[in-house]
Amino acid sequence: MTTEKKETDNTVFIGNKPFMNYATGVTMQFNKGAETVIVKARGKFISKGVDVAEVARRKFLADKNVTVENVTIGSEEFENKEGKMVNVSVISITLKKN
Repeated sequence: MTTEKKETDNTVFIGNKPFMNYATGVTMQFNKGAETVIVKARGKFISKGVDVAEVARRKFLADKNVTVENVTIGSEEFENKEGKMVNVSVISITLKKN
């Protein structure tokens, strides 16, 4: 139970908001003392998720020595607006403070 809560506390889900909101969110998690932050994105937001992780790591967190610890990919099935079951690609990027 505590593992799930910890993961969601340090997880940034990528969506429609402006890019900098997410990069700032990742930075804020590390500034609050998080050892790891997970960037998760699905479908058309995957490229934005990769960009958020890289910009946060290289620009905003360069002094904190943050590295990419793990990248997982997969797919999830969900029901779209038309009621059809569809698969969507997902990526999860784990950033870790060294």
